Amino acid sequence: MAEADSKSTVLNGGSEEKEPGEDQHKEGDASGSREGQTQSSQDGPKETREASGDKPMPDVEGETGANQEGEEEEDTDSMDGSGLYSLTEDGERESEGGRRERAKEKDGGKRAARKRNRPGGGNNHSSSSDEDEDEEEDEEQKDEEDDDEAMEAWLGAELRDLRGPIWRAVPSLRSREIGRDSHQFVRRVCGARGLVQRLELQGRLERHTGCVNTLHFNPSGTRLASGSDDLRVVIWDWAIRRAELEFDSGHKSNVFQAKFLPHSGDSTLAMCARDGQIRVAELSATQRCKNTKRVAQHKGAAHKLALEPDSPCSFLSAGEDAVVFGIDLRLDRPANKLVVVKEGDKKVGLYTIFVNPAKTHHFAVGGRDQYVRIYDQRKINENDNNGVLKKFCPSHLVSSESKTNITCLVYSHDGTELLASYNDEDIYLFDSNHSDGADYRRRYKGHRNNATVKGVNFYGPCSEFVVSGSDCGHIYLWDKYSARIVQFMEGDRGGVVNCLEPHPHLPGMATSGLDHDIKLWAPTAETPTGLKGLKEVMKKNKRERDEDSMRHGDQYDTQLLWFLMRHMRNRRPPRARREGADADTDESWSSPDSSDEEEGGPDHVQCMSS
Repeated sequence: MAEADSKSTVLNGGSEEKEPGEDQHKEGDASGSREGQTQSSQDGPKETREASGDKPMPDVEGETGANQEGEEEEDTDSMDGSGLYSLTEDGERESEGGRRERAKEKDGGKRAARKRNRPGGGNNHSSSSDEDEDEEEDEEQKDEEDDDEAMEAWLGAELRDLRGPIWRAVPSLRSREIGRDSHQFVRRVCGARGLVQRLELQGRLERHTGCVNTLHFNPSGTRLASGSDDLRVVIWDWAIRRAELEFDSGHKSNVFQAKFLPHSGDSTLAMCARDGQIRVAELSATQRCKNTKRVAQHKGAAHKLALEPDSPCSFLSAGEDAVVFGIDLRLDRPANKLVVVKEGDKKVGLYTIFVNPAKTHHFAVGGRDQYVRIYDQRKINENDNNGVLKKFCPSHLVSSESKTNITCLVYSHDGTELLASYNDEDIYLFDSNHSDGADYRRRYKGHRNNATVKGVNFYGPCSEFVVSGSDCGHIYLWDKYSARIVQFMEGDRGGVVNCLEPHPHLPGMATSGLDHDIKLWAPTAETPTGLKGLKEVMKKNKRERDEDSMRHGDQYDTQLLWFLMRHMRNRRPPRARREGADADTDESWSSPDSSDEEEGGPDHVQCMSS
């Protein structure tokens, strides 16, 4: 048992050196529960101090002097100087073995009490039943230990060591004071791990009456646009937490995205929604919405828009009808169908689209299968590989029977990397310059993506981190290179965080989910995170995902049995024709032709600010 605890501690970033008092603790376990309790009370103050966020003492006494000498140059861009991965806060991690030992003593005390309470000279049947109970308890405890070890092994796979800090507070401030590299100061601060580990909630923006599905900062970072299930769009002066403009989007169903077009003076906002409409709002300099107009119509929900970095009048849209529209607001008919995404002859409904910021003629899409597809707008030939330039997919998902979808994908700041989030799976990083069919480079584990269309994003000016929401209501930040979790925050009382929008120039971000508010985060915590409660949440997420996988594994047999029974009971031709008609209705969204002239709401809506 002690050996298993030792392995867990080392994997979680602990030291292999024995903690002070460890031998005494073992002696207390051997002598009886009374001494064990005394030892645990002695350990209590240590756990309390570390859980409160105070900086832990060095593991080796010889390090104390070196740390004091270098205190002025101390690195704030690391996790308490350890540079290692931690699943729980230090106090929890170091007391893990003590808690298990105390639990064993408690169970042993219960078993002893049961034996003392047995009637004298009990029969063999009573004795054997007590022994069975003891064996069952031992098996349950062993199963729990095995689960912990399996969890540690699963999380520990494909991880790398954290790199050294790229930013040191004191030297950087000194350099800025004398004017050296001052133009790089903000960029380096925004990508500093020490500040990411100090992110905490700053405030909330409250105005919407439904789930907030989209957030987008304007290019200068002074305004924040949000869209919601209440069909309203709000423009915020987030710094003073005030809504500057609120207007009706003109959509008939949930607003999924609202984005400022670049170089438009914040006067043009592109929107898409569950009703399949792509609309554009014209905003005035007097904080009014002139009108919104429909520029395209998908036959199915439109979840995402993709902006071209330097264009104030053109962007792309993707819908569940498998169609990608190129939209140019300078044309009389703005929408141009670029491609219908297919795998073989089967259409693939789309959830996400993103334009490569370095090669703006390249765009990537993802949706109702496991493939990330990259297209080149200049040479899309649907007769040649369905127009696809190249495809990426994790190798273990290529032939997987599970119905894996891509809920969101994004390019890195320089377009060299592509991040994709899979439902009921993990987040994967691909090299966009690799050849067709290349496998992933990194894998980010721990969150849960099942209940909604979850977003994912890079964080930092050079895409140093990966950030995602989760069904558990928490926000996860991974170090991109090592794939280790460096920040873990509770982000939504409703239980799901969907949208994460880093500020374009400052160290902070905005998030939203099933709650009706928007949360603002900034690195103002006095001490780095201890990742409190992370291990328990990740174990729960992993268990739920495994249970879903088991259900999906049996789903084919269940559906086949259901189909055969239904077919045998319903052989009448009229019923068969009626069922065929219903099937056609269900698939009507995947019609190959999508037009902005179809019924989908009024083309123009006059709107006034609230």
